[in-house]
Amino acid sequence: MTAEAGSGAADADITESWLTYDRVHLAGKPGIWRPIVGMILLGAMTYALVPLVAQLGVAIWLASTGQPVLDGLERVLDLTNPTPLGLAIVNVVIASGIVTTWAVSRWLHGIKPRWVSSIAPRLRWGYLGACLLLSVVALIAALFASTLVTIVAGPSAAMETEAGLNEFTRTTRNFLLVILLLTPLQAAGEEYLFRGYLTQAFGGLLGRWAAVVIPAVLFAFAHGLGQSLPVFVDRLAFGLIAGVLVLRTGGLEAPIAMHVLNNWLAFGLTLAFGDMGTTLSAPEGRWWDLVPTLAQSLVYLGLALLVARSMKLGTRADPHVLAASSGRVYRFASAQTPDSEPQNGS
Repeated sequence: MTAEAGSGAADADITESWLTYDRVHLAGKPGIWRPIVGMILLGAMTYALVPLVAQLGVAIWLASTGQPVLDGLERVLDLTNPTPLGLAIVNVVIASGIVTTWAVSRWLHGIKPRWVSSIAPRLRWGYLGACLLLSVVALIAALFASTLVTIVAGPSAAMETEAGLNEFTRTTRNFLLVILLLTPLQAAGEEYLFRGYLTQAFGGLLGRWAAVVIPAVLFAFAHGLGQSLPVFVDRLAFGLIAGVLVLRTGGLEAPIAMHVLNNWLAFGLTLAFGDMGTTLSAPEGRWWDLVPTLAQSLVYLGLALLVARSMKLGTRADPHVLAASSGRVYRFASAQTPDSEPQNGS
């Protein structure tokens, strides 16, 4: 009896020393400065270097085809009156977050890129596919909540659309192709940046609460300082729920699926009834709009966690497998060799 109790305590100690998704950086190269430098590098690449390279590519294409470069760049990059090419560039720039996150994790932290996808370590495609189906179910919950809001608060609380269906033109077709093909990559890029690298960075520096809250706040602000308060709160709530999903499932699959469907829906409704320039700029929002979106997110949260549990997804990694360096990292004893005993962090 005593031996069994002692064995159980030892197993608990080993389990505690294993790393959750938000603590992956603890098994990387030593140095508290690394995630700080990493965040600066990712910000510079995402908001400066990659856009500059994209603009340079467009400028070269305009010059090679005999079009005026400055006027052409201004037209392509004008998001108040966007073109399909302009939307494609925005999507590609944000999607580059996948590659830049991989690069910083590998070069700066000595952690192989697959550990950003999940604790598996890989993108768990079966769970991702299941989450895409769950996001459709959650969307139905949002439509139901929207109907209830209309009944309770009256027609003025219903989501606004333009007077009628937009005409389907060649430009509409091109927008549709960009949305179908590049929006999943754009959504994944945001998740790798905010729920991937930032979750691991703040988790290693400050703990689990910071791994969820700080990336969610930064995610909301990243969508524009001119956004209305209801829109900001909506995006903050999305970030918080996505952060909880990452920690509870051990990977990015659930947030990516939810993000992809949300963006497909938003852009699809815009193509059908609205104006793309309004959607890409800081939109106005109403507090009533939070009810269906929160219903969607909360239903999705519950379903995604339930399916993750039924699929028995792992949420911890053995530091023996993950460790990229020896010695102490953030006061956590990294594994010295594959045969050494894992040690508790403080």
